[in-house]
Amino acid sequence: MSTGLSSERLKRIDDFLQTNYIDTGKLPGALTLVARRGEIAHFSALGSMDVERGKPAKKDTIYRIHSMTKALTSVALMMLYEEGRFQLNDPIHNFLPEWKDTAVLVSGDYPDFVTKPADRDITFRDLLSHQSGLTYGNVETNGVERAYKKFMKKDVFDGPLSEWSKAMSKIPLLFSPGTAWNYSYSTDMCGYLVEVISGQRFDEFLNERIIEPLGMIDTAFSVPDDKLDRFAANYEPTDDDPLHLEDDPETSAYRQHPEFLSGGGGLVSTASDYYSFLQMLLNGGESDGRRYLSRKTIELMTANHLSDGQTLADVAILGQWSEATFDGVGFGLGFSVLLDPATSQIPGSAGQYAWGGSASTAFWIDPVEELILIFMTQLKPSTTYPIRRELQVLVNAAIDD
Repeated sequence: MSTGLSSERLKRIDDFLQTNYIDTGKLPGALTLVARRGEIAHFSALGSMDVERGKPAKKDTIYRIHSMTKALTSVALMMLYEEGRFQLNDPIHNFLPEWKDTAVLVSGDYPDFVTKPADRDITFRDLLSHQSGLTYGNVETNGVERAYKKFMKKDVFDGPLSEWSKAMSKIPLLFSPGTAWNYSYSTDMCGYLVEVISGQRFDEFLNERIIEPLGMIDTAFSVPDDKLDRFAANYEPTDDDPLHLEDDPETSAYRQHPEFLSGGGGLVSTASDYYSFLQMLLNGGESDGRRYLSRKTIELMTANHLSDGQTLADVAILGQWSEATFDGVGFGLGFSVLLDPATSQIPGSAGQYAWGGSASTAFWIDPVEELILIFMTQLKPSTTYPIRRELQVLVNAAIDD
């Protein structure tokens, strides 16, 4: 079957990345995978995976995928949904009693919060769609954010999910559930719910139900010694160095299996592994004769779950996240969803779903065009360059039928 993609135009992707990002020292390296109609049409590795050691990027390089973990976590929770374990409008305190009778911040700082009762309880849909009232603590504009920054950051807390949830529940919500959108630890809470509902550790559930059946041999919460040679370095720009080493693979925390299993951002993976996962979704939940999710469940997950058909531009409260543009974009159960390409000012199809990671990795699935894009690099933060928008243009420009 023809992919209907122009090889000449796909080559522009490498030329663009090499000229604009790698030769200029803005990115250490880049790996791009484009597939259409179930066939990989373009798969290239450019530049370095470890600048300090002179190691070139390769197709099997292992990357920190950070928030691209969220897609696997959301699928895992929806597998339990398909088993009838919960309904989307069920309150999460049915399984996590510490989240009953939540309060919303009015004013104040820890421990002297002034609060009011939330309008309603947090539901499963609130978590899956980031409408829960939780946050990430990445800014310091209010007492909730400051409390998260002080107590709840994953790089400080490394205990079991049960302890983390109890500690989180003592901090007020930023808003009443369902009244706004805010990117947050919601998906980490989804991972904990997978653990509680299934009775398995979260990593064991992922391995048994998703990772091992799909043959995702390099996807895990840590990097073992025998794979260290393929683990990329992570960078961040500073005033003095556009590629300042942020996380050396030799001394990285990913060398040890964490106690805090972050469903929101804890996995490492390869492009090939992640492609197996995304192709399963594009196939309607099936891969190699095995059913992971129903096509109808995926349709539900990739519908816009923001109230009254609103976009992220209408309801997001703490500025723009680079994982998605806000104009013309909604949010489903684990993914951003493109509603109106013209309003978003990027080419694509209505219904395209996507997300990315904080080290500038990204993916999207366009069900209309049967198209998948995976982009891997390692540079924090993902707001540094507009590379995701640029890739949208380059990849869609290669459609040739």
